[in-house]
Amino acid sequence: MTKKNAIVRLINFLVGLFIACLALAVILALAVPIGFYGMAMYISPTLPSIQEIKIASLEMPLQIYSRDNKLIGQYGNRLSLPITFEEIPRDLTHAFLAAEDASFFQHSGISIKGLGRAVTEVVTDDDSQTGGSTITMQVAKNYFLSPDRTLNRKLTELFLARKIEDELSKNDILTLYVNKIYLGEGAYGVRAAAKKYYSKSLDSLTIAEVAMLAGLPKAPSKYNPVANPSRALIRRNWIIGRMHELGYISKAQHDEAINSPVGINLYQEKLDVNMPYLAEMARYALVSRYGKQVMNGGWRVRTTVDSKAQSDAEAAILTGLVAYDHRHGWRGPEANDEPLENFRRYANMSPAKVTKINSRSFEATILSGESVTVSWSGMSWARKHFSADRIGYYPNNAGQIVSENDIIRLIPTANGNWQLAQIPDIQGSLVSLNPENGAVNALVGGFDFNHSKFNRALQGWRQPGSTIKPLVYTSALEKGYRPDSIVSDRPLQVGDWKPKNSDGRFLGDITLRRGLYLSRNLVSIRLLQAIGISDARNLLDQFGLDKEKLPTTLSLALGTGQATPLQMATAYATFANGGHRIQPYFIEQIYNYDNKLLFQANPQQACALCFNEQIDKRNQTLIEERDNLIEAEKLAAEEQKLENSEGQEPANAQQNNKAINLSLYDASPAADRLKAPTVQYIPATQAPRILKPQVAYDMADILRDVVQRGTAVRAQALGRDDIGGKTGTTNDAKDAWFAGFHPTNATVVWMGFDRPSTLGRREYGGVAALPVWIDFMKAQLKDTPYQWVSISNRAKSKKQQQQVIEMTDDGIVTRDNGEGNESAAAKLVKPTAQQRRAPEPKPTAESDNSEKPEQTKPTSETSVPKNLLTPTPAKRMPPMPE
Repeated sequence: MTKKNAIVRLINFLVGLFIACLALAVILALAVPIGFYGMAMYISPTLPSIQEIKIASLEMPLQIYSRDNKLIGQYGNRLSLPITFEEIPRDLTHAFLAAEDASFFQHSGISIKGLGRAVTEVVTDDDSQTGGSTITMQVAKNYFLSPDRTLNRKLTELFLARKIEDELSKNDILTLYVNKIYLGEGAYGVRAAAKKYYSKSLDSLTIAEVAMLAGLPKAPSKYNPVANPSRALIRRNWIIGRMHELGYISKAQHDEAINSPVGINLYQEKLDVNMPYLAEMARYALVSRYGKQVMNGGWRVRTTVDSKAQSDAEAAILTGLVAYDHRHGWRGPEANDEPLENFRRYANMSPAKVTKINSRSFEATILSGESVTVSWSGMSWARKHFSADRIGYYPNNAGQIVSENDIIRLIPTANGNWQLAQIPDIQGSLVSLNPENGAVNALVGGFDFNHSKFNRALQGWRQPGSTIKPLVYTSALEKGYRPDSIVSDRPLQVGDWKPKNSDGRFLGDITLRRGLYLSRNLVSIRLLQAIGISDARNLLDQFGLDKEKLPTTLSLALGTGQATPLQMATAYATFANGGHRIQPYFIEQIYNYDNKLLFQANPQQACALCFNEQIDKRNQTLIEERDNLIEAEKLAAEEQKLENSEGQEPANAQQNNKAINLSLYDASPAADRLKAPTVQYIPATQAPRILKPQVAYDMADILRDVVQRGTAVRAQALGRDDIGGKTGTTNDAKDAWFAGFHPTNATVVWMGFDRPSTLGRREYGGVAALPVWIDFMKAQLKDTPYQWVSISNRAKSKKQQQQVIEMTDDGIVTRDNGEGNESAAAKLVKPTAQQRRAPEPKPTAESDNSEKPEQTKPTSETSVPKNLLTPTPAKRMPPMPE
């Protein structure tokens, strides 16, 4: 009986255990989907809208061009060129399916097999050929999530994948994937990768090439064919095998692809001309206005600067700096017995290591490994430097100059030899403007951008010295003085201050004209006393100088304020154009990646009437030039086609090969260059007149005397009498200037140390800065006919009225301080609260979605040529960076 009861109890226990296990299994079976559903209910409200990812943005580097279409700068390293589903080649689709997700068109966003692989990868850090995520899951990750390999991120990825599958078609998902996936080398998406690795369009890729691209998503750095070609080749061949296994390609296609080389033709853009100061100005101006996204927005920016003029300016500055170094002696080698590769090239100065010293020559090795010889004529200048005012005797042999293993600098000479050089301590800058509209012709910010990125042309606030005197004298002419007015050059004392002339002499009573072209300090001070410091500062502010940086004492007459070379060039442009204040600018046009015009500068003109009278002729010339270019290209293409059809050997085989390469590599850097349509000018507005025509003419004539008989007589070397200007030297010769002009060009040169110190007691503006100006203007005025500043008011413009503003208990009173209106009636202006305005919208990097610049309407419908190429200009141009 006991035994029977035990059996019954055992049976009951087993049955209960079975029922319990069954219940547990049922509970677990229900808990998983319920838990999954509960988690979905919890996460779903926080998931982003899928509609947000339907638009992929274009990303291409920002390119900066000169006026003559030379590429001078490029910024940004991201490439993204969105495509539609219809533009995806079939072989490329098959390659990515074989590599990443063969069952993409069958599953619902989640692959059980893939999940198993994903868990294995997370736990074991396995490195299998096929990843664990489906293409849909990768879309979720790439658009919304971080790349962290965690279980939490993977669960969120699963829910997003399901949501994407519910709301988008398979074709849409695949398109999103191939447009966003990162494929290394800064390329996002397959079109960008095809361009980056092969310089080809998608349609031109071979099976081997699409397989190479398909191997990159798993690990773009590990399988990069540039950095790891052997590893990339292994993965490519595995994908080709998978494509054959899945029936996407035939055996013959498989074998051909397997036997193909890596075949990389990397997309590498090269600058036509390196103009870093100007390119950085453009980048800074655009980023300041539109944000950092502009550097990857694919914009092509054309500046006002001609590459030839810029090269002339840089060469002139370099020549001037080297000449100063030669006058002040050899400071010694940069280093001794250090690796040559630690030193980089600056300007045209190559680092070199001395290897052998002879009596009157030495040998050195340059960075390329080449051994060169420097003869005595290339080093005999190297007298020992002691200070700015003292140098040693001329050397007798090479051993007095260099020692073995010295690191020195060498520059090539015109006759193919080498000359000893040194990186200059002194700096220089040059700004050249078009006086008619303010366009920057050339701008040099220093010796070398890579040596110092500080742009002295824009940011170098220095004392202008005597170059400010013409501005002060102009104030006197505006007050009724004449060039032949008599002013005293006798000794003067103001309190404890006893100013004197640079030569220590006094000339007695002299004319205003002579006082300026001889740069007499005491004449300048007496004129400033007579006209009033306040009025002079107001006019200098109109010239373009910063009033807040000008002193309120008589030392203003001697240039003790602060100004930049750009400001001084702006001021002197007023003399060149007959009395108008122009606004400097340097960005002419902005195009998007598709060469669509986004911005066209329309600067105020010194003579808008003259400019507008010539618009039709200018526009017709531009159209004819475009038509002639198109016709020439057609003829060349037809001749090439005829030669090919007849089997003739081209006259220039090298050019023919280049043409073939361009047709094969149809997405190379050459294909991305700016191909701007011909734009048409529209009527310009008048720049404000700040000087009477007679005053502008008289001052220009006096400044011409500075060249003919004054402190700038060296400029007569140009052989022209239609130029004028003024030298400038500050106390202790810490700054040397020359500001000069021709009616077609206003150019200012500054020379000095970044930390102000004396250049040397004989380094006047006419010695240090004027030769640089002469070298530059020699090239700019070549073949330019004689012309001079017109005394007539060709623009029919009126001088702008100045207003004196006074604060009273009743409000703000403004008095017109106009010409011939000394007792102008006061006009009461009640102060009003300033209204806040919404910030100006910033255009995005995408060309199709960018906010267009604020536009102006033409004055009349008939004032604009009826041509589709006519742009509507923006009211405001990108500002000159500070």
